[in-house]
Amino acid sequence: MSRPRTFPEAFQRTVAAHPDDVALRTPDDSVSLTWRQYGDEVRRIAGGLAALGLRRGDTFVAMLTNRPEFNLTEVAASHLGAATYSVYPTSSPEQINYLLTHADCRIGVCEKQFADRIRAAGAPLEHLLIVEDGDLERLAPAPDFDFEAAWRAVQPDDLLCLIYTSGTTGPPKGVEHTHRGWLRLIDAVATVWPMEAGDTAISYLPSSHSGDRFYRHYYPVVRGAQVTCLADPTQLPDVIAALHPTTFAAVPRTWEKLKAAVERQVRSDERTAAAFDAGDPAVLDAIRAQLGFDRLKWALTGTAAIPRHVYAFWQRLGLPLVVGWGMTECGLGTAAPPAESQIGTIGKVAPGAEARIAEDGELLVRMPWLMRGYRKDPAGTAAAVDPEGWLRTGDLATVDADGTFTIIGRKKELIVNSGGKNMSPSNIEHAITAGSSLIGPVLAFGDDRPYNVALVTLDRDAAAAYAARAGIETDPAVLARDERVLREIEASVAAGNRRLSRIEQIKKLTVLPTFWDPGGDELTSTMKLKRQPIAAKYADEIDALYADHAPDRATAAIRVIRSQP
Repeated sequence: MSRPRTFPEAFQRTVAAHPDDVALRTPDDSVSLTWRQYGDEVRRIAGGLAALGLRRGDTFVAMLTNRPEFNLTEVAASHLGAATYSVYPTSSPEQINYLLTHADCRIGVCEKQFADRIRAAGAPLEHLLIVEDGDLERLAPAPDFDFEAAWRAVQPDDLLCLIYTSGTTGPPKGVEHTHRGWLRLIDAVATVWPMEAGDTAISYLPSSHSGDRFYRHYYPVVRGAQVTCLADPTQLPDVIAALHPTTFAAVPRTWEKLKAAVERQVRSDERTAAAFDAGDPAVLDAIRAQLGFDRLKWALTGTAAIPRHVYAFWQRLGLPLVVGWGMTECGLGTAAPPAESQIGTIGKVAPGAEARIAEDGELLVRMPWLMRGYRKDPAGTAAAVDPEGWLRTGDLATVDADGTFTIIGRKKELIVNSGGKNMSPSNIEHAITAGSSLIGPVLAFGDDRPYNVALVTLDRDAAAAYAARAGIETDPAVLARDERVLREIEASVAAGNRRLSRIEQIKKLTVLPTFWDPGGDELTSTMKLKRQPIAAKYADEIDALYADHAPDRATAAIRVIRSQP
């Protein structure tokens, strides 16, 4: 059989091939849809959206947590030839207005908790469907609606989806991907990280990001895998333990959190801890089974570099943790299957793609599934992709004799100190946070300065656990001045400094009296640091670290790190 030409065609093939398999569910099975039921709902919702005026070439927006209604409306809109995209749940009215206006959106769906924010945005929406109000259930096609004709009219080079970049250095860019491009991407991914009917996955990352949208929506639909929709990410460990998924994807911070939970459990029993340290196969098997990670074919870490000690921990436990590299603009560029994954590398060029290192060390990639371009931004597209189709990634990389790539930094995120020394802030941040699970996101800073300093935040979950044990309130302003907390953080930074060169070391730090959460002023939806906005927002705190005394606004204690290698 020939390959499907469009996403709707791929969906219809999967429905026909696996009608009685469960396709979409919630953890408690309050919603559980077979592929046949999934297909029936898509037909009904597509007809209802068409009756509201959604047509091929339009855009359709969702502002939803991870729930089946996202998948149903997304697939239905795709069958009409509409491009779909998602708004991150913490977006402000101003941000929502920008996205809806920039995407020329007239029809969308949301949860009730987001409705007032969308209305306050003042964007030109003609129809806003609210899940809890039963708006989706009331959708019905017009008597003359021809579902088959609608989805068969969709063309391979039509726009499948928009994915807006994080906006770390300016307004978000709308990355346009076509049906043809992402079906080619699925073919490439399947050769290194296979997925097929019978496989299971958990959707819990924001669908506004390419990771969840690709690996937990498009990929499972095309390959016939089952997706469990998890609206509350705090329940992730319990859902993993109950489902025993065969595939799993997480950002590095999630792997860190899961690691900390495992270590707490292992260290609570001396015999288990000793057996774990000795690498006892039976104990490692039991831990994986208890976690729910005993059926994994592959487990992906992506969006940013994973700290070496975190990656090494999961490899020691026997997880088939795979590494890869990609961007919103290109999906996947490099990858390694479980047997070939190496700590600190990002694998070899993905099947069907090309990669090379430019003279200045920048990684360049070219592939059939590269974005069509940035929406309404031909100048930005031309700046990102040269006339020969090479994407300028902004990442600095090296490649060894076997063709394995390693990312060594970002062109625009290097620290250049007052002595002209170039340093990777992410390498410094990973080194100094490795020794304590209390430490949340950290910003290393040293641009045009004589030495490096750090803004340190606390991990929200670890801070809550610590506060409960210590009998104090879970208030970051209180915890940021707790001497026991500060000593643990100092020890972690000092230990990290010993692994860094003298010029890279952190000399002073301040623990901020606030948490940094995804989608806020400091972090993107996938926990990437918004470095420039952070430096601007916390300019007083940074200046205080280079002064003899702190200004009035700096409310957290400044600590001097005295350890040297």
